[in-house]
Formats: sequence, structure tokens, C-alpha cells
Amino acid sequence: MRQYSPDLTPPWKKSQPVPEVPAEPGLVVEEPGTGFCGAVIGCEAGTVTLEDRFGKHRVFPLQPGGFLLEGRVVTLVRPAAAPARPSRTASGSVAVPGARARVARAGRIYVEGRHDAELVEKVWGDDLRIEGVVVEYLEGVDDLPSIVAGFAPGPDARLGVLVDHLVPGSKESRIAEAVTSEHALVVGHPYIDVWEAVKPSSLGIEAWPRVPRGQDWKTGVCRALGWPENTGAAWQRILGAVGSYKDLEPALLGRVEELIDFVTAPE
Repeated sequence: MRQYSPDLTPPWKKSQPVPEVPAEPGLVVEEPGTGFCGAVIGCEAGTVTLEDRFGKHRVFPLQPGGFLLEGRVVTLVRPAAAPARPSRTASGSVAVPGARARVARAGRIYVEGRHDAELVEKVWGDDLRIEGVVVEYLEGVDDLPSIVAGFAPGPDARLGVLVDHLVPGSKESRIAEAVTSEHALVVGHPYIDVWEAVKPSSLGIEAWPRVPRGQDWKTGVCRALGWPENTGAAWQRILGAVGSYKDLEPALLGRVEELIDFVTAPE
């Protein structure tokens, strides 16, 4: 009579040691119990999904020594999680989890109005807190030279100023030229108001309307876009459409970054 071994373990499970192989997508293995051969297309807790050359899918448990890889017995395991990419702040800077706000510097950044300040805070707020930079708004820049003189900027207290509609020949450009302190930097964007620094595409409009001279620009924008003539509500709508620096025009992005670099430069 033919003698049978009491050990009924299949030969393909007897090889020792059995290596562990991450079930990476695309890895081709065979499940010997069924003869199903396919590429890994998914791996969840306790199971792996294979797809054969005909597009058929089968789900198998992740058992020790449960698969053949190029004829060798292997144990499939879940792939290690990919290292998380560094998260970013709204300005695009690498976020620093758990970072505490720095004590405020003596230096400051001034902007024209409340809307400017709120937009800068929404996009650059995390960066400004880490750097210890405070942003204040002026309600206009007509008295900018005297405001700068009163601040008395110095090597350890630099002052940066962001001005709307800073284009050649404008009233704002003449005011900016009157600031001569080497410890103060006045820069600006070309837009009539900071509203225009938000990309139209972020708001779902083709372009910012042209408002005839003599009309209040913000009210004219609301009227042209068919929005209620409530500039406060309109601004909240615009600000709500801004999620990150990607929603802003480069002409504003560069100027704000320039001011932050200036104010935080080593003494």
C-alpha cells in the first residue's frame, strides 16, 4: 500500500522562511488554492484584491504564506503608508504644526483699509504669526508721510506699506514718493481696490467690470455683476472665494511677500 504522510500541509506552504512582500499596486501574484493569478489593484485591512489578464477581480484574505510570487511562497502585507507630504499654509509656505506665535516685532505692515487687512490675514496669517509681524490698516494713505514719520522706522523697527492703485502718475504714486526713510518700504499693486486682486475665475466671473469714472467703484461693481448693492456683503462673498494664494493675482502676491521679507530682514 502507498503510505501517506500525516502532514497534510500543501507543499507550497512548507517552504521556510516565508518572506513578507508589500502588496504594492501592480505586483503580480498567484493564489495557489484557486490558481487565480493577477495584479494587485487594492489592499485593505486583511484583504487584497487581484485583477487577472481578463479584467476579472477576486478578493483574497492576507494569510501567512498565502501567495506565490514567481513560484516562491510569500506573505503579502499592506504597504507602508507613504510619508505625508508637508502641509502648506494658505500662502503656500510649509506649515509648522504646533508652532507658537512669535512675540510681535516692533516692525509693522500697514495696508490701506480693512478689506486689505482681512485678505492679507486670510492668506498670510499663519506666516505672519510665526514671524511676529502685525498688520494694521490706515483707512487711506493721504497722510502717509506724516504717519511714517510718527512711526519713526529704524533698523530694529522696519515699516512696510501696501498701497492700492500704485501706478505711474496716480495720486498714490506721488504720496509714496514722499516717503524717504531707508527703513520704510512702500509698494503697491495696480488695482483700483484690493477686490480686483482676487482672480475673476475664483468668483466664477469672466472679468472685473469696468466702472465709469465718477461712480463709486465698489457700488458700480455690484451693479454690473447683478449683486445687491451692499459692499459689505459683496466683500464677504469675495473673501469667501479665496482659499489660498492661488486665488490671488501675482501682482499682489509678490508685493506682500516683498513686505514680509523687508520687515523680517536681519537688523
